[in-house]
Amino acid sequence: MNKKACEAIPYMNHHSYNIFFTNLANPLKIGIILALRKKERNVGDIAKELSVEQSKISHALKSLKNCKIVNVKNRGKERIYSLNKKTILPMLELIDKHAICYCKNKCCVKEK
Repeated sequence: MNKKACEAIPYMNHHSYNIFFTNLANPLKIGIILALRKKERNVGDIAKELSVEQSKISHALKSLKNCKIVNVKNRGKERIYSLNKKTILPMLELIDKHAICYCKNKCCVKEK
């Protein structure tokens, strides 16, 4: 979809929101997103940092890539993953600001 087509859509449909936020609600995928927030990495580096099997990381990255949450580029024989700096990084920064200003860590704790 080109830029003009994206701008013409006033809102995403319910299914699109579901897919997007399901990705963000997954602890493994959030771990990957936060690892990529620091710097771009290959699957092996992400797996090592998160102490998770490489196959699970690859599967999660496929879903994140399909939603354009992460980007991938080939560097020789490696596939290097990075966070979508145009949309996802600003969203994470906004979430950080919201949590600092309004949550005071209260909304981050499960109620009993």
